[in-house]
Amino acid sequence: MAALYGAKLRKLRIRAGWTQRELGDKIPVHHSQIAKYELGNETPSKDISDLMDKLLGADGDLSDLWVHVDRFPPTDGFRKYKEYEAKATAVHKYLAHSVPGLLQTEAYARELMSHALPWCTAAEIEEKVAARLARRYVLAKPVPPLLWVVLDEAAIRRPVGGPSIMCEQLAYLLEASAAPNIEVQVLPFVAGGHAAMGSSVTVLSFDTGPNMVYLEGGSLTDLVKDRRRVARYCHMYDRVHALALSPAASVRWIEKAMEEIGTCQPYEPA
Repeated sequence: MAALYGAKLRKLRIRAGWTQRELGDKIPVHHSQIAKYELGNETPSKDISDLMDKLLGADGDLSDLWVHVDRFPPTDGFRKYKEYEAKATAVHKYLAHSVPGLLQTEAYARELMSHALPWCTAAEIEEKVAARLARRYVLAKPVPPLLWVVLDEAAIRRPVGGPSIMCEQLAYLLEASAAPNIEVQVLPFVAGGHAAMGSSVTVLSFDTGPNMVYLEGGSLTDLVKDRRRVARYCHMYDRVHALALSPAASVRWIEKAMEEIGTCQPYEPA
């Protein structure tokens, strides 16, 4: 939800024609704080949020969003990961079970959330979906990072939400892969065993400073900075990358998968 709040704040500030420094001067807070609010890395106090709402003519929208920001606080690991993701010049990902959040459609994200969080209400799911979609701003920056994704075949074959939603997701994946800064590869089952089985790995690279690695497995996450461990996980990613189909072959593979999913009958448990 913090990401959704930040995206709304950024949109309102740009509409007003102000820089982050100009908005910060009017509150006053340092312009770096405005940047953190917009990235969703920090949440302003209620007083500051209400003042920004008034200054930006939000008609209560920011104040209404602020009430919900802390309902789904991210883990410390994911909070830090988002901060680094926003600064990265390259993001290399291997996903074992799903399409990465930055490339998910709204319907696909909603289905994933509904299954992963069955205790949440429909309204709570919608808030989390909106927050996930708001993270796409990373790819809409004037100089976006390189995003290189290796998807396990399982992430393509499992028809999350049924054939219609999955085909829409794969079509969006193909559309995104046409961008000059986005590459998508498929790791087919026939590649056999590999170094990253059962987990997802993200390698972040920066203009200055060493690489970092973000690990996801079930409900556990880890942001790795130790250089020796980072080198090992980069080696792991490189081995997976080497087994995957080329980007061009992956496009043809996904197109074929779309055709096959589109002709499948919906699964009905016995």
